[in-house]
Amino acid sequence: MGKHFIPESGTEAHYVNAVRSMPILEREEELNLGRSARMGNRESSHELITSHLRLAVAVANKYRGYGLPVADLIQEANIGLMQAADRFDPERGFRFATYAMWWIRAAVQDYVLRTLSIVRLGATSDFKKAFFNLHKVKRVLGIDYEGDLKAKHLEEVAYLLSVSKSTVMDASRRLQPDTSLNEKVTDNKNKGAEVLEWVDALQDDNAVDMEDYLIAVEEGENRLKAMRSALGVLDPRKRRIFEARRLTEPPETLRALSAEFGLSHQRIRQLEIQAFEKVQARTRYLLAKRLREKRYAAKKRSKHELFDA
Repeated sequence: MGKHFIPESGTEAHYVNAVRSMPILEREEELNLGRSARMGNRESSHELITSHLRLAVAVANKYRGYGLPVADLIQEANIGLMQAADRFDPERGFRFATYAMWWIRAAVQDYVLRTLSIVRLGATSDFKKAFFNLHKVKRVLGIDYEGDLKAKHLEEVAYLLSVSKSTVMDASRRLQPDTSLNEKVTDNKNKGAEVLEWVDALQDDNAVDMEDYLIAVEEGENRLKAMRSALGVLDPRKRRIFEARRLTEPPETLRALSAEFGLSHQRIRQLEIQAFEKVQARTRYLLAKRLREKRYAAKKRSKHELFDA
């Protein structure tokens, strides 16, 4: 794979398979590696990067519709990943993947704009937003024609993207000559199939958005951690029943637990419900407490940044 994490042309499939086989870090491992990397340990930085190469590939794949070589997109995504590793501060409380996402996406978008010679036109943040979201917004609004947008549609698109109408016009005109986006394609094996644009054919509308996925994973980890802590409020018997009925796959039967404790099925069920209610209440309390702490830390950090500015 090479020490710079860059796939050679024509070996994308092999590279992606190799990346997918790399182990995912536990939160504690990531924290330790992040701290070590911040102290200048290059081996820790290397491990942090390699364990997140699959994220770079996932982001790069979202930009395949611009007709650029996949290997080049992945290379730029990896450069963004390395930049993120250089700047990551694990003490700020968020996962590396969440932080790296922004650096990876920025690197890939800058490459796309640079390659399509848009930088010369002055690629402001508003222009980038319009350029990379115009096709999506047009689909949402049911705009199915090419060329300059009609006044009504121009206004609607600008409103949805929170940019000026002139910015939308610039982005729209820059996209028009790009046949890799606008060329009509169809499935030759399926006669009469709906004609699509390349950008539609390459996009998987059912795919999980990686940013949403990362947020969901982190939230899930927090809930799991809170629930494990909440188990401490249960006495040994209720904990055993709760774990057997709620945390075991497949769950143990009421009959088996009834025989183990010498209690009726109904009593086991009552104890299970009582345990669940206690754990649920405690979990909610712990999650609310964590949220308050994060908000307080964010406020404190903002205050420091304000005074440091």
